[in-house]
Amino acid sequence: MAAVMIQGTGSDVGKSVLVAGLCRAFANRGLAVRPFKPQNMSNNAAVTAEGGEIGRAQATQALACRVAPSVDMNPVLLKPQGDRTSQLIVRGQVRGRLEAARWREGREGLLGEVVESYRRLAAEADLVMVEGAGSPAEVNLRAGDIANMGFARAANVPVVLAGDIDRGGVIAALVGTHAVIAAEDAAMIRGFLVNKFRGDPALFADGMTFVEARTGWQGLGIVPWLAAARRLPSEDAVVLQAPARAGAGRVVIACPVTPHIANFDDLDPLRLEPGVELVMVPPGRPIPDAALIVLAGSKATCADLDAMRREGWDIDIAAHVRRGRPVLGLCGGYQMLGRRVADPLGLEGPARTVAGLGLLDVESVLGGTKTLRQVTGWALGAPFTGYEIHLGETVGPDAARPVGRLADGRAEGAMRADGLVAGSYVHGLLGDAAQRAAWLARIGVAAQGPNHAADVDAALDEIAGELERCLDLDALLRIAQAA
Repeated sequence: MAAVMIQGTGSDVGKSVLVAGLCRAFANRGLAVRPFKPQNMSNNAAVTAEGGEIGRAQATQALACRVAPSVDMNPVLLKPQGDRTSQLIVRGQVRGRLEAARWREGREGLLGEVVESYRRLAAEADLVMVEGAGSPAEVNLRAGDIANMGFARAANVPVVLAGDIDRGGVIAALVGTHAVIAAEDAAMIRGFLVNKFRGDPALFADGMTFVEARTGWQGLGIVPWLAAARRLPSEDAVVLQAPARAGAGRVVIACPVTPHIANFDDLDPLRLEPGVELVMVPPGRPIPDAALIVLAGSKATCADLDAMRREGWDIDIAAHVRRGRPVLGLCGGYQMLGRRVADPLGLEGPARTVAGLGLLDVESVLGGTKTLRQVTGWALGAPFTGYEIHLGETVGPDAARPVGRLADGRAEGAMRADGLVAGSYVHGLLGDAAQRAAWLARIGVAAQGPNHAADVDAALDEIAGELERCLDLDALLRIAQAA
């Protein structure tokens, strides 16, 4: 068994994409590869076959390895619910709510479970590709760390450090990491690479030599800007950017970005459609004139309803419907469309009941066991494949007009009598080309995009091919084999 951990000089240096691409590159070489991330923080999650949830990036990395995702691939997942509170998921299941102040005390106790998950994966693999979180240079967080060097040293996994040249200062970031971390941690780093390079990499040859001389680490190569990466499912909140303008001949589909937006990768398939301009609406801007509004999931539905009203988006959405234009709510967005959302146990914040947008005659009560399951079914005359992650139930007269049926015959979702407003608990609903075409036909758009899963798979092959070209993967494998 071999293993290597990709850590970064900071957040968003491209670790998830690099690990996914490396997983596919080594799988293409005939190796049994498994992805692993000790600790992730994300509200974009996926459901595994055993009924657990893991970070969306690890599910994509499993796809890159051509294996089914497992809870062992991401044993600790933190799902932020507020500025200082997260839901703690351990091996796929909720273990409670965690205050930021308590996290530093509690995480060390999770290291044993993290290493156990890693060992289980390693027993079935030729190579484990491990992804770090944040940066090992955050020395203020080193005590009790399980995400970076704490794990690497506990499991004796060598490290390759990735720097992001696109944000500037990559030489300082790489050499600075060597300077500030403990000597024992620095000794775990065997190599480095530079990511997101634009232009001729020969121009940075002296930079690579400089870093090698200052750190003693082996330079493994320079990775160009990977255009195919934008076709992979979203995990980080990269959607918090200024909304785009609609291109000529495109119709606008708008999604308001609430503070606790979750599983917004549900909207990624819409980006495949040449006739669609997906506009993610940030706070401070009104919802633009659109053919369709989609309300994405939420990790704190009541709090996000408050935000909707503060932004005036509730007024925008009501006006949109009065103009005879449709709205689709997914998971938390589905709950928001109803008459009310009740959280009597305070599962997502203070215990309370909040008025919904009142566009569907249903109501939601949060509670009970969290629903985590993969599903298939039919809606609008087309098949779908997806998964559910939600607390509680949604009931009411409009649920008697379900959006579709699951494979076992159960009703799924709700639709208003005039068909303008619909809600569904199925994440990934728009991934199937035929299902997406059925929804787009309602706004007069002829779908042309492929199945999302097939497009993601093709993007992984493109990224793997580029990494084979620009990195010394044989040297990387030798580092991994020294584990």
